[in-house]
Amino acid sequence: MNTTTRHGGSTGPEETGTAPVRPGEARATGGFAGAVAAEWSKLWSVRSAWICLAAGLLVTGVFTFYYASIARINGHPVQPVANAAAASAMISQFAVVVLATVAVTSEYATGSVRSSLLAVPRRHLVQGAKALVTGAVAFLGGAVYGVVGTAVAWGPFEGRASFEAGTALGQVLGLAVYEALVAVLTVGVAFAVRHAAGALSVLVLLLWGLPSVLLGLGGETLAAVEDRLPYGAGDHLTRAGADAPYGTTTAVLVVAAWAAAAHLTGLYVLRRRDA
Repeated sequence: MNTTTRHGGSTGPEETGTAPVRPGEARATGGFAGAVAAEWSKLWSVRSAWICLAAGLLVTGVFTFYYASIARINGHPVQPVANAAAASAMISQFAVVVLATVAVTSEYATGSVRSSLLAVPRRHLVQGAKALVTGAVAFLGGAVYGVVGTAVAWGPFEGRASFEAGTALGQVLGLAVYEALVAVLTVGVAFAVRHAAGALSVLVLLLWGLPSVLLGLGGETLAAVEDRLPYGAGDHLTRAGADAPYGTTTAVLVVAAWAAAAHLTGLYVLRRRDA
């Protein structure tokens, strides 16, 4: 039997039964499902995810206790108890922001993003997997923050709050949805900017700095602009018993539109620039 060998005794692809891989081509490794599984494993393989979620929980507990105490001391009108958890989203959202930012920018910092893109050559699947995984984690984290924040606030309110199971459940779910959409928005910004400091600067400005300035300046026009920013819409989504310029569905759509715009911007940069 004749056998053809190459220098060094290695066999060609026709002898091993495998097809040759052209330069710049990578084999599929499970498609989107495989990309999601990989991103899930990468997220929980480092301590930063646990630290971010724990920090968000701690901030929620402290803030809701403070919020309820101030409402009692100042004699504020009776309000739904979960409003304390809703208000804490102004701070707790940044635990999600940091988690989602690190999930993207850490790979650029170490160069491991090249391996991710070689394993999953279709770049939109990589970004989509990161958005789905961080969004799911943020949704669960937001739900936990809502439940814990509501429970913590009940005591210090001392009668200055009301509790209705349906209202509280709706606010907890609203908070979970908002945190999830913030995670998707963050992934898009992180892919567009590619540096942790730059991405965090953009997100702090968008989610906290700009809304604070607009509310501080006052006026109906500036308030209308703030209502159409992510946090303004998120506040209308999660807070109950207050006048709002639009309903829950519109609030979700406003935040989702910002998340989609950021996601598409990040995808454009990811496709146009080398890793």
